[in-house]
Amino acid sequence: MTNYPVNMAVEPEVKAFFDPATHTISYVVKDPASSSVAIVDSVMDINYAAGRITYDNADEIIKYVQDNNLTVEWLIETHVHADHLSAAPYIQQKLGGKIGIGEHITVVQDTFGKVFNEGTEFQRDGSQFDKLFKDGDSYQIGTMTAFAIHTPGHTPACMVHVIGNAAFAGDTLFMPDGGSARADFPGGDAATLYDSIQKVLTLPDEMRLFMCHDYGPNGRDIAWETSVGDEKEHNIHVGKGHSREDFIKFRTERDAQLDVPKLIIPSLQVNMRAGEVPTDEDGVPMLKVPVNAL
Repeated sequence: MTNYPVNMAVEPEVKAFFDPATHTISYVVKDPASSSVAIVDSVMDINYAAGRITYDNADEIIKYVQDNNLTVEWLIETHVHADHLSAAPYIQQKLGGKIGIGEHITVVQDTFGKVFNEGTEFQRDGSQFDKLFKDGDSYQIGTMTAFAIHTPGHTPACMVHVIGNAAFAGDTLFMPDGGSARADFPGGDAATLYDSIQKVLTLPDEMRLFMCHDYGPNGRDIAWETSVGDEKEHNIHVGKGHSREDFIKFRTERDAQLDVPKLIIPSLQVNMRAGEVPTDEDGVPMLKVPVNAL
């Protein structure tokens, strides 16, 4: 990790927002020396059966930002989520900031552009986003220097964002008793995911790690913060005593038993567009349901 600008002396203030419908945790990450913040992995609400989109989760974040006189500089997507819809453009309209994601979003767009029969009008160059991060890219949040680590395996575009002594893991890692995310989506790969996790685990043991999801395994309370050291010691999939071969075997067998996420069809269509809902030829918001394609 010597090529990454780790600075454990910077301690951002982290406010978490948990969405029980999708078990997603969004974050407002504040520079302690200014009013500047980044918002990580926001959620837009959808009643899929009714085809109704609302913004209760996003409005809670917006209220928090406004009540505390904060300035949004970035809206970070750790990857193209398959289990919830991003509220990034809705928040951007209200509060500003730039929407950023990993540069390999183009791979995801190409893959699912075909699945959803998007046609040539759907741009597959990542231009829907304000910034496409490369591995090691740095960016500023007030006085803080943040950077992105490319961590493919769950999806090709996954990135872990490190801001001072806090890292936002996306779906690359779960809490130690949750293990890791699936690797069977198109472009996913268990061996690649293991290698990506090992990159993250070379960060300092004291680095705070913040999860994108938690499901309260074995009935425990929902949790979202751990540390690199704790993951190295106790993660049930990649912690001490678990080899690369063990991980690949377990992850492959486990993924074959998992159901498709309930919101994968709307999530992919919206999130590969940076959170914008697609429209039909008349400009009416409309989602497609591909048959036998996923």
